[in-house]
Amino acid sequence: MGNALEVYDFTSYAYFAVMIGTAFFPTHDKFVSLILSLATFGIGFLSRPLGGILIGAYADRAGRRPAMMVSFILMGVGSAALALTPGYATIGIAAPLIIVVARLVQGFALGGEIAPATAFMLEAAEPERRGVFGGLQVASQGLATLASGMIGLALSIWLSTGQMYAWGWRVPFLIGTLILPLGIFIRRSLPETLHRTEQDDANNTVSFAQLMTTHGRAVVLGFVIISSLTIPFYVFAYITTYAITTLHMNTTVSLAATAVLGFCNTIFALPGGWLSDRIGRKPVMVTQRIVLALCAYPLFMLLNVFPTAMTIFAVTIALSFLNQPSGAVALVAVTESFPKNVRCASLGTVYALAVAIFGSTTQGIIAWLIKWTGDPLAPAWYLAVAVALGVVAMAMSKETAPRIVARNLTSGAQSGEVGTPLDCATINESGA
Repeated sequence: MGNALEVYDFTSYAYFAVMIGTAFFPTHDKFVSLILSLATFGIGFLSRPLGGILIGAYADRAGRRPAMMVSFILMGVGSAALALTPGYATIGIAAPLIIVVARLVQGFALGGEIAPATAFMLEAAEPERRGVFGGLQVASQGLATLASGMIGLALSIWLSTGQMYAWGWRVPFLIGTLILPLGIFIRRSLPETLHRTEQDDANNTVSFAQLMTTHGRAVVLGFVIISSLTIPFYVFAYITTYAITTLHMNTTVSLAATAVLGFCNTIFALPGGWLSDRIGRKPVMVTQRIVLALCAYPLFMLLNVFPTAMTIFAVTIALSFLNQPSGAVALVAVTESFPKNVRCASLGTVYALAVAIFGSTTQGIIAWLIKWTGDPLAPAWYLAVAVALGVVAMAMSKETAPRIVARNLTSGAQSGEVGTPLDCATINESGA
């Protein structure tokens, strides 16, 4: 729940980008206003690597719980600034400057959130159920999308278009700020999963160069895999803006599609994790991502040929079904590829760098590609290429599901291929 609240605060910006652009970046050209708003959305990603490195290292040293408390409070500060800052018409250039700073704070917070939260979920689980627990972490991100979409849908029904542009878009950020005390209470009640001996090991911090020397393969493959997860996430998050600006659909229908996406992302993340605990991470990841790459273009074409409410709902459901289960499994696999005492710093660095590069640019690139090529199907090509590259990295990665690793070790030992069998602790904590 805490993770859902934090992701909700960060991603709500994407769903109200058109209105935020009008409030803080008014120009005579609506496209320029949108691009400026999306650029500010992207600025939030610039500070994510720093948050991933610093808060991730803190989580390996002091524990998962204190790190998650720090990130959550910082996210609340950024959301409060977004909710309460007057528009450009009231305070002039100070308004967009404050918004930029708020996005930087939010980016730093979320950059330091994902790794401790993911590590906590996996470490709190029994080894044979890590896929399911990791799926819960990704499902919480879907829950955040659902909350943003439902709130936006309700506002679009209750308020006029003028009210939405004037102040209605502020309500989601204000709600996130008001819920902050609940999130703090939830996180204070969590147990710690990094124990004293592991903290002592983590105090021997490693540099990025040392990390690359020791775990270079995992770092590089993890970066490509996370990048291939990031681009689809923000392509789908752009659907509300895409439906309004490209397909010229009703705002209420567009926001309803976001709610549908959030609901599907929440429920579809769990089956993939459950299945990967039984047959392995790689079969689930690779198979489903291939199907997603092949279906991206036909689904976007269908949406453009029949731009109706039923079509956008059906396409949204299909994209989520093809993306979310394998995405949840991939995050678990990348997390398991790093040893526990440097897990948060490693995952935080890899995740934040990938998201900073591709999360910050995806929506702007999509808008630019559509404008430059005149092809409304450009997002599908961008999505398909990103997913295909991820498939290659997933195929090259090692299997990390404890049950499958243990089975392979036993099989290898029986056939004489393994000289010294690894103990269960090594299998459980490193997955290698």
